[in-house]
Amino acid sequence: MGERPSVSAAVKALLDRGVSIPAPWTVDIADDVDPDRISPTGVVLHPGSRIAGSRTVLSAGCEIGAEGPATVVDCRLGPGVELRGGYFHGAVFLAGASMGLGAHVRAGCLLEEGASGAHTVGLKQTILFPWVTLGSLINFCDALMAGGVSRHEHSEVGSSYIHFNFTPDGHKATASLFGDVPRGVMLDRSPIFLGGQGGAVGPVRVGFGSVIGAGSILRADVGDDELVLSAPPDGVRKPVSPRRFKRLGPLVEHNVTYLSNLAALEAWYVAVRRPFFCATDLGEEVYAGALEMLASARAERTKRLRALIDAVPADTDARRELHESAEDLLAACSPSEGALSSAPDALVERTATAAAAGTSYLETIQALPTDVRAAGTAWLQGIVDDIGTRAAATVPAFWPDGSS
Repeated sequence: MGERPSVSAAVKALLDRGVSIPAPWTVDIADDVDPDRISPTGVVLHPGSRIAGSRTVLSAGCEIGAEGPATVVDCRLGPGVELRGGYFHGAVFLAGASMGLGAHVRAGCLLEEGASGAHTVGLKQTILFPWVTLGSLINFCDALMAGGVSRHEHSEVGSSYIHFNFTPDGHKATASLFGDVPRGVMLDRSPIFLGGQGGAVGPVRVGFGSVIGAGSILRADVGDDELVLSAPPDGVRKPVSPRRFKRLGPLVEHNVTYLSNLAALEAWYVAVRRPFFCATDLGEEVYAGALEMLASARAERTKRLRALIDAVPADTDARRELHESAEDLLAACSPSEGALSSAPDALVERTATAAAAGTSYLETIQALPTDVRAAGTAWLQGIVDDIGTRAAATVPAFWPDGSS
């Protein structure tokens, strides 16, 4: 037998730190990877792992490539994350998140604690709250999903589900909300179930506790605690009418609502979540990555909304107003200056104290008293409502008209 190839200096640096690399000659570590951002505690790089990017963070207990080759580029991983195989670029995974073989997770993704996907899942500009579980063979880009109270009672997306996020006219102003931020962050809402072999045509909003039956294609919003079993549509055959932009008012409103929820989530991270990151090794770096993902998500949604408005023909007074007020509308989608400072004192103090005492984020939030929980939801809902009100005021003639 021939001699095994020598290992690179970058691989040797990680071995010297105590990182477990069972077959180091099969692992590629790019020169721009900072060894100090790779925890020496419990990190395992299986054969076929490729790690790159100066932003990459692997916290304690992370495991890469257990099911097959895995490429990780500029991703921030919290403790105990498992990326079992696939391609991961510019995403953030919080404690205990995991993805199976064949995953393709790209920029703008933030998977919170315990969120997971089975094999062959594609994500981009996707935010999953704790414990959200995705089956196999799924494309779930441009979406935020919340709901569930534990690893055993969680929101779920069934196998072979698709979030349809690209229109025939080439637009992606299609981000969908499954649950919402103000209620979802409290980790006490009924899970959402999206049945397998189904899909949702974005942008839609789906309420907590809803069950969408297998094979159903959502084309409209769903409220809380609704069961949806959609029959296949009757056959349609007619001339294509490109750029009709039917129900343009609700389409724009959905985009504003999504942006306002992102603003609320960013405020939650800054006011409530940061102390929990600070309490863990490499946590500050992961926290910075989470804020980058939220900023990326807001930038993406703003860009897509701007492109949509530019493509709309100014053939009515309302649509001309939309064009003329576009910049004011987009500016209104940013949170007001007082959004962060209005966080309830009891919420901020209680969570900071728990973090300093070593209590986990999940345990802390689920133990919040009812009044503190309600105050937190009201604060975040206030951010959402304020953005919606200011956005509507920029286009008063357009906004109420659902057929604009």
